[in-house]
Amino acid sequence: MRDLFKKGLSVGLGLASASKDQAERVLDELVEKGQLSKEESNNLLKDLRMKGEESQKQFDEKIKRQLKTYLDELEVPTKETAQALEDRIEKLEEQVNKEE
Repeated sequence: MRDLFKKGLSVGLGLASASKDQAERVLDELVEKGQLSKEESNNLLKDLRMKGEESQKQFDEKIKRQLKTYLDELEVPTKETAQALEDRIEKLEEQVNKEE
């Protein structure tokens, strides 16, 4: 499950990187043709980055929610549950050791 998640994230990041490179090339071409100033190009690129970061955050949150739903459905114990069980075991071991 973890590997699948990592692979999906890698694909998403790869696509985002390719899109960024393509956007930069298109903006550079427009600047060269005189259809866009360098300042306008920089502003557009900055806006695209900000929108991309926001989209990435929303995507990450959606993935987290979906993953949590899947884990809950599979009844996979959380870290907190595992820690609580470990604490209970330690207390029980201490009680058994005192009784011996």
